[in-house]
Amino acid sequence: MLHKFLLISCILVITMGMIVVPFPYGVTAIAVVFFFSAGLILTFRKYTDEKEFITTVFLVALALRIGFGLLVYLFELNTFFGGDDVAYDRNGAEIANFWNGVIATSPVIENFNPRSGAAWGMDYIVAVIYYVFGRNFFAAQSFFGVIGAATSPLVFFLSRRLFNNLKVAKLSAIFIAVYPSFIIWSGQLLKDGLIICLLVLAMTMVLELQKKISYAAIAALVISMFGILTLRFYIFYILAVAVASTFALGLSGTKTFFRNAVVLVLIGLALGYLGVARTASVELEAFGSLDRVQISRRALRTANSGYEDDIDVSTGEGALSAIPMGIVYLMLAPFPWQAANVRQAITIPEVLTWWALIPFMFIGLYYAIRYRLRNAFPVLMFSLLLTLGYALFQGNVGTAYRQRTQIQVFLFTLISAGWVVYQESRENKRLMRQATQQKLDARIREQLTPRKAPSDLTPHKA
Repeated sequence: MLHKFLLISCILVITMGMIVVPFPYGVTAIAVVFFFSAGLILTFRKYTDEKEFITTVFLVALALRIGFGLLVYLFELNTFFGGDDVAYDRNGAEIANFWNGVIATSPVIENFNPRSGAAWGMDYIVAVIYYVFGRNFFAAQSFFGVIGAATSPLVFFLSRRLFNNLKVAKLSAIFIAVYPSFIIWSGQLLKDGLIICLLVLAMTMVLELQKKISYAAIAALVISMFGILTLRFYIFYILAVAVASTFALGLSGTKTFFRNAVVLVLIGLALGYLGVARTASVELEAFGSLDRVQISRRALRTANSGYEDDIDVSTGEGALSAIPMGIVYLMLAPFPWQAANVRQAITIPEVLTWWALIPFMFIGLYYAIRYRLRNAFPVLMFSLLLTLGYALFQGNVGTAYRQRTQIQVFLFTLISAGWVVYQESRENKRLMRQATQQKLDARIREQLTPRKAPSDLTPHKA
């Protein structure tokens, strides 16, 4: 009961804080949060018997994200943590004004070009919010906080399908709900939280389709993949490879072959209808070369937190040489002894916690490969490919720390599995020691107990 009281108290405090935001911005944001949160809670509760847990973990994640976003908004800390939201706010407002007929033309729409690599999906999502509620930065930020909170229950469903273990599913959801990186990047008007949510939804639908054909699951998977394409196109390619290879590996057996072939055809047709092939080909032509990767990497290294200045990835040899150290920085940075600014310094406690959890990740990885490979394959394939991609592409500690969350969301499922395996192993060893000690004690008692001598008064038969 205490945890419920604390949670309700926090929600009330955050709600009062949102009311402090000048009218109508704060009130509208409250309405947005309530409307979308209620719909998500009802949806999540429909698909699980753990209704109380799923509701609680969602509300905890929501309170942390909305509370953090409120602080960022009131104290104008958005530029300190990123600053991308300024462009999303400007472009979304311009598109919304064009739809409302306030302006005759919209340069954002007219000058749209996939070659720019811009996250045009974010501009349109913000535009829809502004079109309905008016230009309200805080309401748009709060909407993305709700999406970020929804990731935690989705991870619960994903982990449950991966390992078929309730403890692992609950622990994974709690990690995503409270871990600082996920709160920071999904509590603001940024695309990171939405990308992570779509990735988890896509993987969950892949696991669902491995069992049976579901048109709802296909629709959710297609929408997720298309959404990722509009936000960060190169992740779409990696996800597409993981999805296609997952179903291709299940082509043995007539029933499995038919099911997976139908799923792949339906996904392909749906993505083709949405124009994915055309958009993807344009972006691949513009960005799909090592020279372009080198240009982007050099741009990231110009900041104070850049690293590996002397590596040139425009050649195959240079690209291969960049991957090992790139993985080290991607997975472990920022290093406490290299903290170059306040933003890196405040991440040190989180980084040390992450380092302490890595051994459990390897335990979970071993368990997943040995016992749950078929289920875990799409998650492991995607995580590996995205890790290699970011190791090659990244050259800045800040962006590596930020984009690591797109991999961590899946690694935390392995960490949770590893922790449960470790705890159960310790419990089994304890029980074995206890059983051995009990047997030893029983044997000692048996040896120390004097045996009764036969009585001389016992009658004997003739």
